[in-house]
Amino acid sequence: MKLLWGGLVGLLMVAGCQRASKVPKQNPYFSLTDTTEIRVPNGVWEEVLDDGVYTVTREGSTEAPFTNEYHDFKGEGNYHCAACGNLLFHSAQKYDSGTGWPSFWQPATPHCLLFRKDYSEREERIEVRCRRCNGHLGHLFYDGPAPTRQRYCMNSLALKFVANTTK
Repeated sequence: MKLLWGGLVGLLMVAGCQRASKVPKQNPYFSLTDTTEIRVPNGVWEEVLDDGVYTVTREGSTEAPFTNEYHDFKGEGNYHCAACGNLLFHSAQKYDSGTGWPSFWQPATPHCLLFRKDYSEREERIEVRCRRCNGHLGHLFYDGPAPTRQRYCMNSLALKFVANTTK
């Protein structure tokens, strides 16, 4: 019995290591320059997106506050959709909302986002989606700073930061 238990523990450790060293998936839909709309089934997205990106962008999940990659990130550059690469926000429009998620007071362009009513938390909210791939990004609230008074509260897993290379 002891030998069997030791063998199982060893097997589980190997399986855990294999999962941890998993090769990132190749996403043929990701482009920082292409703005063509992408309409493919979630089954296709599941094959090309890493688990966290898929869960947030395709299933509308929300990551925990204050534990995500970009909530207090201060880099200069642009935030793109993690699923398709669409330009969403500039770092100049990012601010600390104190909510634990990356927040922006304005999108990069007027037409890079889609909006829809969301009743998932027993209250009406405005869901923010990527216009190019229709992926869930987060929510829009009207408690942000001037001049827009808007707070685009986004999930870090839905964003891919690209640093400015010219100074």
